[in-house]
Amino acid sequence: MTAGDKRKASADDDGGDEKDSPFGIWLSRGLHQLFDDVANEPIPEELLRLIEEDRNK
Repeated sequence: MTAGDKRKASADDDGGDEKDSPFGIWLSRGLHQLFDDVANEPIPEELLRLIEEDRNK
């Protein structure tokens, strides 16, 4: 095992879930504040049509 492998293993085995950490909570809230409005916008009909055309190929 190399030093890089050891660092990755210790980072992966921190015993907690990053999204539940204070930083993870802060990041999630910030991203939701920035992007929820955009994500909730309807998809334009032209884009839906292009996706459907590509799917049918």
